[in-house]
Amino acid sequence: MSGLAKFLLQKGFEVSGSDINDSKYVQKLKKLGAKVFIGHDENNLPDDCIVIASTAIRDNNPEIKKAKRLGLKIWHRSDLLAEISQNEEFFIGYSGTHGKTTTSGLCSYVLSKAGLKPSYVVGGTIPELDTNADCANDKFFIAELDESDGTIVKYSANIVVVNNLEPDHLDFYKNGLDSILETFEKFLSNIRENGIVLANTDNEGVKRLVKYYTEHELAHNAKFVTYSIGGNTDYCAKNIVYSEDFTNFDILYKGKFQTNLKICLKGVHSVYNSLAVWASLHTSGVDMNLVNPHFATFTGMGRRFQKVGEFNGITIYDDYAHHPTEIKATLSSSKSFKNRNVIAVFQPHRYTRLQNLWNEFMGAFSDVDRVVVTDVYAASEDPIEGVNSEAFTNELKEKIDIPCENITGSIQDVAKKLFPTLKSGDIVIGLGAGTITNLGKELLTLSKEQTKVGS
Repeated sequence: MSGLAKFLLQKGFEVSGSDINDSKYVQKLKKLGAKVFIGHDENNLPDDCIVIASTAIRDNNPEIKKAKRLGLKIWHRSDLLAEISQNEEFFIGYSGTHGKTTTSGLCSYVLSKAGLKPSYVVGGTIPELDTNADCANDKFFIAELDESDGTIVKYSANIVVVNNLEPDHLDFYKNGLDSILETFEKFLSNIRENGIVLANTDNEGVKRLVKYYTEHELAHNAKFVTYSIGGNTDYCAKNIVYSEDFTNFDILYKGKFQTNLKICLKGVHSVYNSLAVWASLHTSGVDMNLVNPHFATFTGMGRRFQKVGEFNGITIYDDYAHHPTEIKATLSSSKSFKNRNVIAVFQPHRYTRLQNLWNEFMGAFSDVDRVVVTDVYAASEDPIEGVNSEAFTNELKEKIDIPCENITGSIQDVAKKLFPTLKSGDIVIGLGAGTITNLGKELLTLSKEQTKVGS
């Protein structure tokens, strides 16, 4: 929402809005000229405006109720993004269950650093650019396309990247992957004339999607271009070398060597993400000599294996991973930490996700030395009987040969209980889409307090 607001402000629109908490995003928008209220109240709403709301805003919201009384237009955030993208010359959209934020952010970053001035709206802050959106009015428009609520069908892009497709958001997709595939079939049928779908055929869900389209001759405007690691695909990554600081790999197109790409991101998922971005830009006709060097300086998106603090030889990372596959990918990256004790602190996100992917979560916590499970972050959901962090932790203890414990209370409480157990050399990784992001800040505060007491 803040990215869309920034984009409109740069376009010269008058923007106001409200949020339940103040934040760095709110402060940035205020500096750009937005009028932002903390707290939702019908008096915040002008009498002559278009109202933009996210999926999180319910019908009983006082501002939504007033807008309905006044007969104002009420758009979902996806309606606004679709409206913006329709007026952009060349639209590259990044989609899939995982990796959307990183791929859209990486693409925006390398184009910006290469001086190609892209416009973009992505789902997280790009640390080196310190923003999640920009309106540059040049050729390329980059966006992250969210499938969680089905609104992805509203977009029409020149190039669509499909990173992966797996069961998620099962509160919306009642039939799991089948429902997700149906939505993507509708989405891809809207692709622009001569559009290209870049598909990761190492992923079973994407492979099913490509097979379905091929067999039923759907999306007649779209051409499928495939990518993989080491496979017989249009684009592929080979000769991957992982080191503690960098990952290197060769990129081939139609079997011919193109470049050796250097990235500073960890894990095989980062190879997939970087390959997807490289392929999308190469397909778009970008001079790759301009962008290649900048892949090595991209340190990742905010909350994606982001280093947030260090004290007494203890390093803290924050990661948005809240799906089993994402957690596996993040924790696999910890293999590069030689002779370090890795502690995963997991905050389950939504009762429905924990319930629907319970068994998959059970297999997500390898490559670490200790697992801490916090209370479920409800995200406005009501509790489900028998679905809680205590029950999950008890079963996890039986399934894996790694010490597991449940720490209840706020993230501040979790930090207070965790802090005395940490020792020099430990790596702490917070995992989840909720308040777990504050764990690093709380641990650093405790460290400073301890130093004051000691002095």
